[in-house]
Amino acid sequence: MKIAVVLYSNDAETVWNALRFCNFSLKEGDEVSIFLMGKGVEWEDIGNEKFDIKKQMDMFVENGGKVYACGTCLKLRDKEGNELCPVSSLQDLYNLVKECDKVLTF
Repeated sequence: MKIAVVLYSNDAETVWNALRFCNFSLKEGDEVSIFLMGKGVEWEDIGNEKFDIKKQMDMFVENGGKVYACGTCLKLRDKEGNELCPVSSLQDLYNLVKECDKVLTF
C-alpha cells in the first residue's frame, strides 16, 4: 500500500506519534511519504528527551521513507530545505494525494 502523511503540527507528541506510525508502516512493507506543511516544517525545533523526533525521522529516512517540505511554508519561517527534507511544492503534494492509496493528516 502507498501511504501519504501530511504533517502540519508542531506539537512534539503529535509529530512523534505520526513518525512512529510511519516507521511501523514501513516495517509492514508499505511505501510511505511525508509532506511537511505549515507548522510541520518546524519538526527539527520541537523534539525533546521524551519525544525524540530526530531519531524517528532518521529511522524513517534510513528505512526508505520519503520526506517533502512545503517551500512556501519554509520560506514563511525563514527556513531552507535540506537533504533530509527537500523543498517541495503543492504539485508534489497533489501528486502524492493522487498516487497514494491512503492519505492521513496529523
